[in-house]
Amino acid sequence: MAGAGEDSRALFGAGVRAALEAWPALQIAVENGFGGVHSQEKAEWLGGAVEEYFFHNADLELDEVEDFLGELMTNEFDTVVEDGSLPQVSQQLQTMFHHFQRGDGPALREMASFITQRKCKVRATTLTTARETDEDDADGVEEMEVTATIDGATRGGDGPQPEPEDPESQTIKEEDIVEDGWTIVRRKK
Repeated sequence: MAGAGEDSRALFGAGVRAALEAWPALQIAVENGFGGVHSQEKAEWLGGAVEEYFFHNADLELDEVEDFLGELMTNEFDTVVEDGSLPQVSQQLQTMFHHFQRGDGPALREMASFITQRKCKVRATTLTTARETDEDDADGVEEMEVTATIDGATRGGDGPQPEPEDPESQTIKEEDIVEDGWTIVRRKK
């Protein structure tokens, strides 16, 4: 029976990793290095940390899982997840843990497989869309250049472009710094 428990634990770990690998917010953070030079290593560590969190806290509520994942994303990747995916990923993880607790290996295997297949479909769709876009560009579709300005706004490539303001004229007012240390950047009018 100990072998079955270890097998379920391994399946749960694989399911956690599959859910995290399919999570777009985490993948964007890793691909763009939001966690620093060791973003990929942090993402791999995150899977083990989430797994251990569930093992040490058997009766977790959904909001506790969301808070834990949100805190990890903020602390490790300087990322605040606001795309609505945090509750979805938390629910997947919680469901997998319930299957683990019941020793339902086939359900764990099925869930991990479903998540992995869905991730592959999304990537295949993205690649197809990217190829179609490249073909459209080759057929004479005009590309629009987007430029970030010093004040954080973006501009399209069409129309007159105002000259960038002098960086020295950018000032941060005390009311722009909120309690948790974040700075609010506002567009000058």
